[in-house]
Formats: sequence, structure tokens, C-alpha cells
Amino acid sequence: MKPVLFINACVRKGSRTGRLAKCVLRKLDRPYEEVCVHGIRFPVTDEAFLEKRDRLLSDGDIMDPVFDHARRFAQAETIVIAAPYWDLSFPAALKQYIEQINAAGITFRYTGDGIPVGLCRAERLIVVMTAGGSYVPEEYGFGYIKALAQGFYGISDVRLIKACGLDMEGADVEGILRSAEKEIEEMVFA
Repeated sequence: MKPVLFINACVRKGSRTGRLAKCVLRKLDRPYEEVCVHGIRFPVTDEAFLEKRDRLLSDGDIMDPVFDHARRFAQAETIVIAAPYWDLSFPAALKQYIEQINAAGITFRYTGDGIPVGLCRAERLIVVMTAGGSYVPEEYGFGYIKALAQGFYGISDVRLIKACGLDMEGADVEGILRSAEKEIEEMVFA
């Protein structure tokens, strides 16, 4: 059984997003591999990097270390992403990670008409998110990840678990988190 890939974009110790993600991982009850994106020194996605990556892909050299994250992502059977909602999106390190895994020939390929076809094995991708306020339009952070998962990676079962309003005056933080944990416990993974 391949492990779950846990992509952790939480920065703070005692992260509320991390707490909910750990609840999801317990519910899945499978071994998992954790990638802490805030601790990775990603290469700058500049022209030199893109030329190297394009050359490697053109040569079919997908075993180069530059593709380690992409290969790991493509081989996972379940993916859990823990990403707090920051400034209408998610932490920048998660975007850098996504730039590393978007590799034609590993996580997706294009048809002759330029339509992406997913190459990932994952049956599901679960995004866990917390937000301090209540203005949390899904089309930004979660919507972006969902569009990539379904439109490029071929992962049809994309779910969002969220707890919002955690930093609002008078918020019952523990009550909000417990409610999200109850939702997780009631989830069914077929």
C-alpha cells in the first residue's frame, strides 16, 4: 500500500490547520509521507530553471532530482494538503511546490489538441484550510488547487475541509475546530 502524501503548508507551531489535517490523517488510518513546503529551498523558477526542466523532459530524463516532488506527487494514492487561508489564497511556499510538481510527462501530459490528461494515481485529494475571517471565497485558494487536480492531474475526488471565523471577535475557536473535526470523523472514504 502506497502511503498518503501529506503536503504541509502550515508555518506556525500549534497550527489550527495542522490540527485538522492530523485529524484527517488519523481518519485515513494509513502510513503517510510528509512534505513540509515551508522548509524546502525551492529553485527559482526563472528562464534557466525552465530551460533545464524542459530539456530534461524533452530527453525523457524524469529521474533527475529536479522532478523528485513531481514523481512523489504522481505516485501517491491519496493526497492531503494543509494550507491556511492567507490573503485570499494560501502560503507562497505551496505555490512554489505546485510549480515544481507541474511537469508534463510526470503529473500530466498534453493531447495533440493541447488538452491536459492526468497521470497521477491519486484517487482523492483533500484540502484542509482554516481562516481567521468569514470572507473565504473558494475560487481562489481551494478553487485553484481543485482546478489543477481535476483538470491537469486527473484526480476527480477533490474535497475541502475548512474552519472559518477563527480570529473574529468573540469566536468560539474550540467549538469551530471541534465542529470541523466532527465533520472529518463523519466523512466516508470509499
